[in-house]
Amino acid sequence: MADFELEMNEYLPLRDVVFQTLRQAILRGELKPGERLMEIHLAQKLGVSRTPVREAIRKLELEGLVLMIPRKGAIVAEITVQDLEDVLEVRMALEELAVKIACKRITEEQLEEIKRRSAEFCKTLYGDDVAACAQADMAFHDAIYEATGNRRLVQILNNLREQMYRYRMEYLKDRQSHSLLVKEHEEILKGLIERDADRALRVTNSHIERQRDYIIQQLQHK
Repeated sequence: MADFELEMNEYLPLRDVVFQTLRQAILRGELKPGERLMEIHLAQKLGVSRTPVREAIRKLELEGLVLMIPRKGAIVAEITVQDLEDVLEVRMALEELAVKIACKRITEEQLEEIKRRSAEFCKTLYGDDVAACAQADMAFHDAIYEATGNRRLVQILNNLREQMYRYRMEYLKDRQSHSLLVKEHEEILKGLIERDADRALRVTNSHIERQRDYIIQQLQHK
């Protein structure tokens, strides 16, 4: 079984802590597509009773991260082309909105923060930690969302970000994409600096479409 631990949070009920722990393990790929989720083994691993594990699995099923198979039980849902299409369709629309608003509202301080996060992302590409690359990539985009000053939009994008995590990890495994990602981040940043929403949007959309095409290609060859 994958090596992950209970992610304790004193402000959340145990059932929610178990849910978040299992959810993150799936999104990070620590629990892999097609892997069985056996309540007793998960309960022993996390040091809890079976009840919060059972409740967590039900919630994960509602999110589409877990499937219940007759005579087999719960398994981690496969990554499908349709799921990817659905998530990216929503992401592209929301990213467009975020970039448009950010171009109007972004401050010099926020631009400096985006530059810093872009540099941090570049540093992660020299190592072999794909999860660190994914986190740094998300941090770059998060800084753009924060520049909108729209808390509702940031909240929705953060939720979508979690659903994108598995796909982002797949894309970042392709080292040939890394130099292009750096260039795309630089172009998005230039658009924000110049308050040129059209330029930033063109790059953002091609950035997302490129990820989509690569991941679909990988899924179709599995």
